[in-house]
Amino acid sequence: MTFSELIRRRRSVRLYSSDPVSAEDLERILKAGLLAPSSRNIRPVELITVTDRSTLEALSRCKNGGSGMLAQASCAIVVLGDTLRSDVWIEDASIVMTYMQLQAVDLGIGSCWVQCRLRSGATATCEANVRNLLHIPEHYAVEAILSLGIPAKVPDPSGEPELTKPPIHREKF
Repeated sequence: MTFSELIRRRRSVRLYSSDPVSAEDLERILKAGLLAPSSRNIRPVELITVTDRSTLEALSRCKNGGSGMLAQASCAIVVLGDTLRSDVWIEDASIVMTYMQLQAVDLGIGSCWVQCRLRSGATATCEANVRNLLHIPEHYAVEAILSLGIPAKVPDPSGEPELTKPPIHREKF
């Protein structure tokens, strides 16, 4: 698959079959994230893999909407940034998430970005809920959770954006 095909096939997948993601594929996805570039090569991002069914269920309730697919996911990867090591951990964590999503597509695995930073839960922030559940130290911030699973239905690739006014400017705004 060419890179152009790969990025068109990257779609948010929220419905998964009961088939598991293999340990080998999960390792490949994690390694792809670790290959992501990092500002000044500081690498402030750390990852927590979750495969325990009860923990995935609890994570599915970490925020008000948009996390329910975690209950049926084969596994999830929580992406953290060490706020003491870098002031651009958000950007670095976002690149890691993107690399892992692209690797998942290449392996035929569905994924969905579950945003945590700046999101609310029923009684606390999404970040506080995830932090408490997974015993995350205070100096780490939770950027997002990547849900992973074998798609119940493979979505069609994205087409060319149909924009009346493209958000692309040449030389000046």
